[in-house]
Amino acid sequence: MKEELLEEKVISKIYLVQGEKVMLDQDLAEMYGVETKYLKRQVRRNIERFPEDFMFELSKDQFANLRSQIGTSSWGGTRYSPMAFTEQGVAMLSGVLNSPKAIEVNIKIIRVFIKMRDILLDHKEILLKLEKTDQKMKQYDEDIDTIFTYLKKLLNPSNPPRKGIGYKRKDEE
Repeated sequence: MKEELLEEKVISKIYLVQGEKVMLDQDLAEMYGVETKYLKRQVRRNIERFPEDFMFELSKDQFANLRSQIGTSSWGGTRYSPMAFTEQGVAMLSGVLNSPKAIEVNIKIIRVFIKMRDILLDHKEILLKLEKTDQKMKQYDEDIDTIFTYLKKLLNPSNPPRKGIGYKRKDEE
């Protein structure tokens, strides 16, 4: 039960920024049981481990936009732009923060990211199958419309009946 609660907490702290799923430094520091300034200091001391696709700092506009999406002002007193860590950046944090708690939490966070990726892949396959089915149904609709068009022409001929061929009797003229 406790494991599920942690997963839900981790999922609620993953945001979409610049098309990437990221976690913010403040949330990670809270989960690791360290101060945010300590986490940032360790990252800056080991900055070569964090290229842009692992970690980036949010601009003021991005941060304001994210705060409005979250609907909370819990970051009210931050002076510096928060750091956003991708899945790879979170994995790299385990090498920078060596406490047993940080390593344990890090493993759980990585497992949540993996589970999310698997779920997205499953949903993607389902969506592709639905799209193929939709395309088939559209083709069937077109075929059915064509059939109905021909049936209507057969039932309601637009040409008047033609005169019969052959000899006519005198009473038919």
